[in-house]
Amino acid sequence: MANFLDKLIGRSGEDEYAEVDLGQFEEVRRSSEMMLRMAELSSLQSLPEIKQELYCGNIVVVDITGIKRDQTALDKAIDELRRAVDEISGDIVGISDDLIIMVPGGIKIDRDRIVGGEE
Repeated sequence: MANFLDKLIGRSGEDEYAEVDLGQFEEVRRSSEMMLRMAELSSLQSLPEIKQELYCGNIVVVDITGIKRDQTALDKAIDELRRAVDEISGDIVGISDDLIIMVPGGIKIDRDRIVGGEE
């Protein structure tokens, strides 16, 4: 009976095996760790790379020194970075005249400074 079923469904009497390279099926391993990334914003062309780091869940510290001399470009860049942060429910704040820090969703930036002991 088994012989009849094998012929009916097209099996030969021999088991056929094929070698399979499992390496071809391995997923690209991506780190689930959050990173603190540093970026320099010297032109508007840098924005996609900076925003991508934020979308990947990283904290990004952006040096805006290179774009500060063009106020129009600076305003446009800051607005675009704010929109990107809003898209992912993150937070953004200037930490000096030349640095901006952006964090992904789930992290909020406390704007109150930690003050040392009484003098």
